[in-house]
Amino acid sequence: MMKRILKRYRTFGIILIINLILLLVKPSLGINSLEGTADNLKELLAIMPPIFILMGLLDAWVQKETMIKLMGKGSGLKGMIIAFLLGSFAAGPVYVSFPFAAVLMKKESAFFNVLIFIGAWSATKIPISLFEASVMGWKFMITRYAIDIPVIILIAYITDKVISPNEKKTIYENVEILK
Repeated sequence: MMKRILKRYRTFGIILIINLILLLVKPSLGINSLEGTADNLKELLAIMPPIFILMGLLDAWVQKETMIKLMGKGSGLKGMIIAFLLGSFAAGPVYVSFPFAAVLMKKESAFFNVLIFIGAWSATKIPISLFEASVMGWKFMITRYAIDIPVIILIAYITDKVISPNEKKTIYENVEILK
């Protein structure tokens, strides 16, 4: 039990130790690092509760059979478009997409569509794109989308083909363990 807890929080422990060493060796850098860590933690704590509420709603309201039909194996273009839209209308940094991806996988969304979702979340978020268009111009935004969308599809396709069925099975089994 203790070993499991230590394994789960080892990254936090490593960051804490590094911050303490920095604080002792070079106090100004250590204080700067601690402030940065605190800022990141505040941001995380502000973003995660609403995200977990939305994930819970998705998990509770959308039946597994519905998700399989919409985004499961054999959903084709429809599943890909839904994955793109879900990722594009998302808010928050990309690390927030991973718990959502876990819910999609728990509902048996196709691996390819989960990859599309994560790619869209990281590169085609509508709220950020609107800001980008106002600052950089619509031509820039459209050009970026014209490059990003095919690249997201290509990366998802290659990743889906390179990862073996056994590896995918293990990934999906690991998602089930997260309950």
